[in-house]
Amino acid sequence: MAERKVLVLFGSQTGTAEDTAERIGREAKRRHFQCRVEALDSYDVANLIHEPLVVFVCATTGQGDPPDNMKMFWRFLFRKSLAPSSLCQLDYAVLGLGDSSYPKFNFVAKKLHKRLLQLGGNPLLPVALGDDQHDLGPDAVIDPWLLALWDRILALYPLPPGLEIISPDVWLPPKYILHFLPEDSPQPEGGPQLPAAAGAVPSQQCPFGARVVANQRVTAEAHFQDVRLMELDISGSGIRYSAGDVVMIQPQNCPEDVQQFCQLLSLDPDRLFVLEPTEPGTALPALLPQPCTIRHLVTHYLDICCVPRRCFFHLLACCSPSPLEREKLHEFSSAQGQEQLYSYCNRPRRTTLEVLWDFPHSSSAVPPEYLLELIPRIRPRAFSIASSMLTHPDRIQILVAVVRYKTQLSKPRRGLCSSWLASLSPEQGDVRVPLWVKKGGMKFPADPDTPVIMIGPGTGVAPFRAAIQERVAQGKRGSYLFFGCRQRSKDFYCQAEWEELVAKGFLTLFTAFSRDQEEKIYVQQRIREQGRLLWELLSSRSAHLYLAG
Repeated sequence: MAERKVLVLFGSQTGTAEDTAERIGREAKRRHFQCRVEALDSYDVANLIHEPLVVFVCATTGQGDPPDNMKMFWRFLFRKSLAPSSLCQLDYAVLGLGDSSYPKFNFVAKKLHKRLLQLGGNPLLPVALGDDQHDLGPDAVIDPWLLALWDRILALYPLPPGLEIISPDVWLPPKYILHFLPEDSPQPEGGPQLPAAAGAVPSQQCPFGARVVANQRVTAEAHFQDVRLMELDISGSGIRYSAGDVVMIQPQNCPEDVQQFCQLLSLDPDRLFVLEPTEPGTALPALLPQPCTIRHLVTHYLDICCVPRRCFFHLLACCSPSPLEREKLHEFSSAQGQEQLYSYCNRPRRTTLEVLWDFPHSSSAVPPEYLLELIPRIRPRAFSIASSMLTHPDRIQILVAVVRYKTQLSKPRRGLCSSWLASLSPEQGDVRVPLWVKKGGMKFPADPDTPVIMIGPGTGVAPFRAAIQERVAQGKRGSYLFFGCRQRSKDFYCQAEWEELVAKGFLTLFTAFSRDQEEKIYVQQRIREQGRLLWELLSSRSAHLYLAG
C-alpha cells in the first residue's frame, strides 16, 4: 500500500490561511494520515519533487501579491529552468483565500494551480476560491470543497484495514506537551527574554526591542479620536529604512485581561513550564522562551482579544463537561450554525476572552497543553513609518490612531496594538516595543526634478511625512500634499511642521477640513479645484502621484 502521508503548505498574511491549513492537518490526522503543516517559505522547496500528495492553502494580498511567508517559494516555482515534468509524481489541490471586492481576486491561488499543472502536477480537484465577501465568509467554499477533497484522497489512499475516521468529538493528541516545573523553580533572571541572535537583522523571529522616547497626543483632548505621534529609539539595531517603508510591531495583552484569563482557566500566572513537541520534527513556537511562565505565554503570545474563529468553538466543545454549553458550541462550529455564530461573535466583535466568560464550565476544563491550538498567536501590526532617517537618525516615528468603538456589547471595543502603544510612556522607565522593518509598496523618485503629488487624509499622511522629510533633507522641492481631516483646531496633524515647510518653499499644501463649515468639504473637492495644476504636473512634468488612506 502507498505511504499515507499528506503535506499541507500555506501562504498566510493575516492568519486565516494558516488556520485553514491547521484545520486540514487535523482532518488528515482523523483519517490516519501522517501530516505536516508548514509555511511555504519554511519548507525546502527542492523536496517538492519527492512529495506524493500536497494541499496548498494560500491567500492573496494587496494587488494580487503572494503573502510574505511564500515569496521565496513563489520566486523558485516560476524559474524558467524548471522542467515541464518536474512534478509529474505530485497529486495536489489548491485552496485560495481572497476578497472578490479586489480586482485580482484569488490571483495567487489561480496562478499557483496553473503553474503546478505546467510542471506536470496532477490536480485532484479544481482550484477552490474562498471569498471574504460571501455572507458566510470563505467557509461557504471551503466546507464543500474539503468534503470532495477527502473523498478523492480516500479513493487513492483508503483507510488501513480495521481503522475508521476518528470522530470530530474526540480530542487529537496536542501538538506540544506542556511540562510544568516544580513550584519552587527559580524564575529566569530579569524575566523571560526575547531570543536575539548576535548581529542578526531584526525580523519576526528576532524583533528588536526599541525604547519608547516620546508618545505625544496630536489631536485635541476634546476630540473623539485619540491619535499619537510616537518616537522609538532603534540605536544599535542595524535597521535602515526609506520613505514608504513599514514598521511591524508585535503587541501584547494588557495585565487586566491576562489576570482574568488565568483566573478563568485556574492557571497560576507565575508557574514555569517547558514545551516539548509530541512529534519529532515539529518546531517550537518562535518567540516563546524555554522555560516560560504562563504570564509570559498569555501576555506575549496568545491572542485572547481576537474574535475567535469557527475552529475555536469546535475545540472548546471537545473538552466541555457541560451538555448545555457543548450543544451551543457544536452549533457555532457547524456549517448550519454560521449565521448564529456571525451574530454572536463577528458582528459585535466579541473577543476570545469574552466567549470564555460566556462558557465558564468549558473554559475551566481546557487542558493547558491545548492552549496553543485553541488560541492563535498574536499577529504583528503594520504601521507606515512617519519619519526619515535623514531627519531623525536612529529613530522611527509612527502615527497611531487609537482604535476604540462601540458595538451592541456594553464594553467599548479596543484595538489591541493601538491601545497598548497608547498606554506606553517614557516616564514609566525603560519601555520597549518589539519591532522590525519591511520594505513598503511606495517608492519615491530619485530624480530631484520629478514632482511628487501626495494625497493623505487622516493618518494616511504618515508615509508622506517621511517622504517630505527625506526630500527636504535632500534639498528637493516640488512636493504637493493634499491633507484632509475634520477640524483645523482638533485633528490637523503636524500643522506647524507643514506650515514651516510651506513658508520655506519646500511644500505646496492643500487642506480640507470637513466639519469647519456648514457644507462638508473633502480632499476630493480640493483635488477637483486643483485639476488644472495636477494635469500640468502629470502631463508636462511626469509627476508621480501617491494615495494613502
